[in-house]
Amino acid sequence: MSPTADSIEAVSQRLDTFLSAQTSSVADWGSEAALFVEAGASALRGGKRLRGRFCLAGWRAVAEASGPVGDPPAYVVSAAAALEAFHAAALVHDDIIDNSDTRRGRPAAHRALEASHRAADWVGDSAAFGRSSAILLGDLLVAWSDDLFEEGLVEAPRDVAAAARHEYAVMRREVTIGQFLDIAEESAFATEPDDRHADRALRVASLKSARYSVQQPLALGAALAGADAAQLAALVAFGHPLGMAFQLRDDVLGVFGDESETGKPSGDDLREGKRTVLVAFTREQLAPPARRIIDELLGDPTLDAAQISSVQRTIVDTGALDRVEELIASYAKEAERALSGARLGNAAVGGLRDLAQAATVRTT
Repeated sequence: MSPTADSIEAVSQRLDTFLSAQTSSVADWGSEAALFVEAGASALRGGKRLRGRFCLAGWRAVAEASGPVGDPPAYVVSAAAALEAFHAAALVHDDIIDNSDTRRGRPAAHRALEASHRAADWVGDSAAFGRSSAILLGDLLVAWSDDLFEEGLVEAPRDVAAAARHEYAVMRREVTIGQFLDIAEESAFATEPDDRHADRALRVASLKSARYSVQQPLALGAALAGADAAQLAALVAFGHPLGMAFQLRDDVLGVFGDESETGKPSGDDLREGKRTVLVAFTREQLAPPARRIIDELLGDPTLDAAQISSVQRTIVDTGALDRVEELIASYAKEAERALSGARLGNAAVGGLRDLAQAATVRTT
C-alpha cells in the first residue's frame, strides 16, 4: 500500500475510533439517541475522501521540501478526518436543500430518518421528522468536525495550530456563503442579464466547491506542515483552478452522469434547477422562445426521462458541453503550471498531479 493509501486508511481509522466513542457516550440516553448517532456514522461512510486526501497532500508537499518524511503526525490525520466530518454535514444539508432522495446510492439522510420514523410507527409527519432531524444531524456533524480538529491541534505546535485554525475558518465561512449563493441563483438569475449568468455560476463554483474542496484542504495541510508564504501561494495557485475543474466536471456528471456510478439519478441537477455554467452556456446560444422552454423545465422535480434526454440534447447541440470540457482542460493546465518551480517535495508534487487527474477525469 502506498504512503498516501496508508494515510487515508489512518484517516478512516481515526473516524472509526471517534465514532465508537460517540456511540458509547450516548449508550445511556436511549434508542432515539443511538439512532441519531448511527445516522451520523452512516453519513461518514463511503465517499472518495477527496478533501482529506488534499489535506494530506498539502502537508506532504511542504514537509517533503525539507527532506524525506514518514507518516503524517496525528494532528494532521485528525484535521483530514475533521474535513470529512464537515463535508458529511454539508452533504446532509445539501440534500435537504435540493430535495434529493439518494446519496452515494443510498437514501439521503433525511429520507433514511423519515423511514426510521415510519418503521417505528411514531405519530406525526414522517417527512417533516426526517427533514428536521437531518438539519440537526448536519449540526451534529459540524460539532464532530470541530471536536476532531481541536482534539488533534492539542498536539500541534502553537504557531502551526493558529495558522491551521485560520485556514479552517476561511473554508467554513466561504462554503456557507457559496451554498447560499447557489440557492439564490436559482431565483436571482431572472433579474440578471443573460451574458452575466456564466460569470455568476463561476462565482458559485469558486466559493462552494473550488476553494472548499481543493484549495482550502491543501492550504490547511500546508499550514500544518509550517508552510512559508511562497509554498502556500503555490498550493493555492494550484488548488483553485483544479477545484474549478473539479466542480465543472461535477456539473457535467450532474446532467450526463450514469446513476450506477454517481449514485444519483441522471439529470438530477436539471430537476433541482441548478444554474451551472453548463446551463448558462446553453442559454447563451438559444433564441428567446427556446430559452424560455429551458427555464420552464429547469427545477421541475417531475421531469421524466424523455424530457431529461431532450434537455441533454439541447446542451450538446448548442456546443455548451464542448465549451465546458474546454474550460475544464484550461483550468487543469493552469493548475499544472502553478506547480512548476515551486519549492515543494518532488514526490509529493507527483502525487498532486495524480490527484488532479483523478479529480478532473472521473465518472463519479
